[in-house]
Amino acid sequence: MSAQLTYHREGDYMIPNLTAPEVESLGIWGRRRKEYLKKHRNGIYTGMLLSGKLNVYLAEIDRQAEEMFECLTCQMATEQGVTERLKAENQMAWVGAMNNIRNAAAEVILDEMIYS
Repeated sequence: MSAQLTYHREGDYMIPNLTAPEVESLGIWGRRRKEYLKKHRNGIYTGMLLSGKLNVYLAEIDRQAEEMFECLTCQMATEQGVTERLKAENQMAWVGAMNNIRNAAAEVILDEMIYS
């Protein structure tokens, strides 16, 4: 069953009543990649937007980057000895170390996936 297309009048023109399909919200990595493409790779951005592939691409980048972020964070915490025991004994040291680890992981992702 096909939907009936409706129109509205604007001046002398009949304009179709169209709505964009729902798009799942992007996380921080997908939004950052989108902004990078818009500013620095406008041809790629426009081509993907017009072909309808942009949102799927950005959602996949967001998913991959989030997985990579979690993996890197766990690996770095293990390598640096940042454990639940440290968290229980000295919360401020744990918070500082985890902030440094998260920032380092974010830099890797930005460099390898977002700004490339």
